[in-house]
Amino acid sequence: MSKKATLLINNQEFDFPIVLGSENETSIDIKNLRSLTGGVTTIDPGFKNTASCESKITYLDGEKGILRYRGYSIEDLSNNASFLEVAYLLIYGNLPTQEEYKKFNDDIKKESIVDEDIKKILEAFPKSAHPMGILSSLTSALTAFNPSSKHIDYDRSKSELYDTIVKVLGKIPVLIAWTFRKKNGLPLDYGDSSLGYVENILKMMFNKPNEQYVQNPVLVNSLNKLLILHADHEQNCSTSTVRIVGSSHAGLFASISAGISALWGPLHGGANQAVLEMLESINEDGGDTNKYMQKAKDKEDPFRLMGFGHRVYKSFDPRAKIIKVATDEVLNDLGIVDPILDIAKGLEKEALSDQYFVDRSLYPNVDFYSGIIYRAMGIPSDMFTVMFALGRLPGWIAHWREMRLRNEPIGRPRQVYTGETHRPYSPISDR
Repeated sequence: MSKKATLLINNQEFDFPIVLGSENETSIDIKNLRSLTGGVTTIDPGFKNTASCESKITYLDGEKGILRYRGYSIEDLSNNASFLEVAYLLIYGNLPTQEEYKKFNDDIKKESIVDEDIKKILEAFPKSAHPMGILSSLTSALTAFNPSSKHIDYDRSKSELYDTIVKVLGKIPVLIAWTFRKKNGLPLDYGDSSLGYVENILKMMFNKPNEQYVQNPVLVNSLNKLLILHADHEQNCSTSTVRIVGSSHAGLFASISAGISALWGPLHGGANQAVLEMLESINEDGGDTNKYMQKAKDKEDPFRLMGFGHRVYKSFDPRAKIIKVATDEVLNDLGIVDPILDIAKGLEKEALSDQYFVDRSLYPNVDFYSGIIYRAMGIPSDMFTVMFALGRLPGWIAHWREMRLRNEPIGRPRQVYTGETHRPYSPISDR
């Protein structure tokens, strides 16, 4: 293969180097395009064909349904690793040794205590506030309570960078649990520091006063898998947001707060909430799944089937294959009778057997199954995206850290201006 690409503009040739990724991904390096061509840019709405960076964190092949973290397949990690192991892997590049894992876990626990004034901020939110808005605000507020995390010389102070990372992993799960508990009228709780990371998240959320909390290993296993499956997904909307905000040298808390806001949208992390809202509307209309499958096939019908197919994966979402098994385990263990879950299972069955959906690879994706699990666990639909954010924390941290350590330039996309050309100002009396 040629080591360069040639671009012809107005009969003048310009050469640009070819960059090959470790999985033979081919990219044209155009960082000098404007300087070489006298101001020419490319236009790529949504950046669908633009690699904004080089990264060693996650490899994704949507055509083949491959997802790997630092070279490890998502199947191996979700079936064998703990979420905290995967967090360490994503952030630092290798699976931790026993000693590294213990220190990481212990340090996160030490940094899980949140300033009491944060509780006052939480209590000030109205009952109508969406949990994602609360989480984004509280995460940003953490900057005020951790001022040393704002401006760190990362080239000289690896210890300060590490301290900031464990603070994020320690404090944000507490904020998520507290947001859930406030919504349910429960007292704020730190759980039990003797428990594992995922186990304590569940206890912080569901422990009730004057009741003996009993850990359910099926729910622990399912939540561990869900968090791993959501831990990173390459340069998606929220991760790109974290990187571009961090490129201005904004701190980690501020950058993650921006990522949470980006994740909130229904086209991104809000998709699993949209799935449950769709299922509820089908239930209110009588629960006829076949009727809605037919509506989904009708291009003239405004109805859209949420949670099926994926913008990146052109075959089955590899994460969905894993979480489908966990979904069945949770539903069987809890024995829940719920018409909404029955509708979900009906849609799944029809989509997997209907040739229209099979031919178009419109299989149930991870958002479809995650919503079912969270509902079965007793988590309301407006908390689904918050749980997604919990899983995505390691990925955001890893990309922010990688971007800062590589000393990447501040993000500053160009545009193609299509507005008015120069026109003279006229006084208001003449208009």
